[in-house]
Amino acid sequence: MSELAATLRRVAHGEVHEGMPLGARTSVRVGGPAQLWVRPRDPESLVAVLGILCDAGVPWFALGGGANTIVGDGGIEGCVLQLGRDFVDEEIEEGGDHVELVLGAGAPIARFISLAREQRGVGLAWAAGIPGTVGGMVTMNAGTNTGSVKDHLDSVEVATPDGLRWLPASALKLSYRHCELPRGTVLTRARCRVRRGNETEQIDDVRAAKADVDRRRASQPLSLPNSGSVFVNPKGDFAGRLIEQAGLKGARRGGAQISEKHANFIVNLGEAKAADVVELIAQARRAVLAMSGIELVPEVRLVGTFRPSLPEDLSAFHFLPVLLARSA
Repeated sequence: MSELAATLRRVAHGEVHEGMPLGARTSVRVGGPAQLWVRPRDPESLVAVLGILCDAGVPWFALGGGANTIVGDGGIEGCVLQLGRDFVDEEIEEGGDHVELVLGAGAPIARFISLAREQRGVGLAWAAGIPGTVGGMVTMNAGTNTGSVKDHLDSVEVATPDGLRWLPASALKLSYRHCELPRGTVLTRARCRVRRGNETEQIDDVRAAKADVDRRRASQPLSLPNSGSVFVNPKGDFAGRLIEQAGLKGARRGGAQISEKHANFIVNLGEAKAADVVELIAQARRAVLAMSGIELVPEVRLVGTFRPSLPEDLSAFHFLPVLLARSA
């Protein structure tokens, strides 16, 4: 890998490391190393990196801000791409009663909200307490019961080994906490439409955002490392309520615990392994299924090599690095 790493350094114009620990780069703070870790300088450098990986037959995985992601204790074989500060370009496109905001995938969600407010935008209170980056926000179709990315997304720019291109939001099959980027692409920018409001609406939006953040702080274990909501809420119910009803609130495995504050969160008490987190995920799914007949669907992404191997009932939610191919 050393020769490949040297080649990537020449084209990435950014950071390239071998054996980069990933635990500190995920919000739950577990997981092994990346065989290769690359932070390209800009979209054009990313295209060049993807081309090198494609020609070398090395698979890649894009890691955003690390929320909603659990990396296996065996790490990730191939290359992990993480977009940095240079993927925060901003553009503002006037639209009269609305504004189109273009943000880089590496921009924090908080910047999306603040830029919208600078332009008198309203309707984004749902995003106020969501951690992570714009790229992660789009690829998870993040949201709450008051709104989601789908309500605002117009189009996205993606990188491939052959270059950059824009795709309409309609091509992403957006649904509840679900987005399908074309295989082999990396999200680089997102264009979102935000309605402009009057002064009263803007004040109300700020108040709603503060109320949502306060609610999250009061009800979620934000003082401990966690991966965010572990399961998608089933229709008409709440995953946390079902897990608590199954008697698992506060359950522990190694250094991981189903939060005593909110049962749809698994927290790292300090020395957790990915295997501990996965065991609790599997236990919660089985207990809820046995109790209610409801099969909880993980919202978190399980990535890389797990030791021991993932339970069979979680294998469908296992993400592996993508092997690239050039366009015909």
